Amino acid sequence: MAEIMKVFKEEVPAMRFIGKKYHDYSGWGEWFANGWFETIENSMGGTDRILEIWENGGAYVGLECRKNGDLQEYWIGMFAPENTAVPEGFEHIDIPKSSLGTCWVYGKEEEVHGAVGNCWESIRNAGMEIASDDNGVEMSFENCLCPRFTTPDEKGNVILDYCYFVK
Repeated sequence: MAEIMKVFKEEVPAMRFIGKKYHDYSGWGEWFANGWFETIENSMGGTDRILEIWENGGAYVGLECRKNGDLQEYWIGMFAPENTAVPEGFEHIDIPKSSLGTCWVYGKEEEVHGAVGNCWESIRNAGMEIASDDNGVEMSFENCLCPRFTTPDEKGNVILDYCYFVK
């Protein structure tokens, strides 16, 4: 059973999210098959460029845009430094300097994604307020970091960073 092992607030600089927009959670297979993460990494000059400005950057990201709890858009992509050139065939969202409420979800890879629903309450219980835009849309994302998410520990567990933009 996956569990939330840590909740914290972190500050991020202005960044650009580069990816492709979906209306559901499909699409991950084509990203790996087509090498699209590598395309974004090359566009930003390597993942070291994002790691220079955000220590938890460089991950493959599933970004959710929700209104009243309903999924409006789902994006797959990566965060890059602001003003990074957007490769042909991709879209972007410019993110201003922001605060994130982050949960570390610990467990088997097949379990951690299902446990992110508990992060909303954990963020609020930690005294953070979820931010929304002028249209009432909240943004959150799975930040699949290497090696926390990609290399299981001795128990076969990983840590998934699940983040909400907070006030």
